[in-house]
Amino acid sequence: MKTKWIASTEAQNNFGRLLDDTIQNRTRYIIKRRNVAQALLISIVDLERLLVGNEAERQQIAKIIHEAKPTYTIGNMLVEDEE
Repeated sequence: MKTKWIASTEAQNNFGRLLDDTIQNRTRYIIKRRNVAQALLISIVDLERLLVGNEAERQQIAKIIHEAKPTYTIGNMLVEDEE
């Protein structure tokens, strides 16, 4: 099972192909807008596996979601205060 990144405009323009690939090949798509992950396209079969309790699948999806989330940091630490 593959997981691919795709821009939202590309997903819109190729939605039929994405659906076919998702259903037939169980490919998962992380859809990005402005270079930030916004949605995940998975098949009903994959969703059922997650809901019914396939723990390995659940952990794999959790890892994908965690890696896809943007991380934000403000400022850079130059010197750490010593007390």
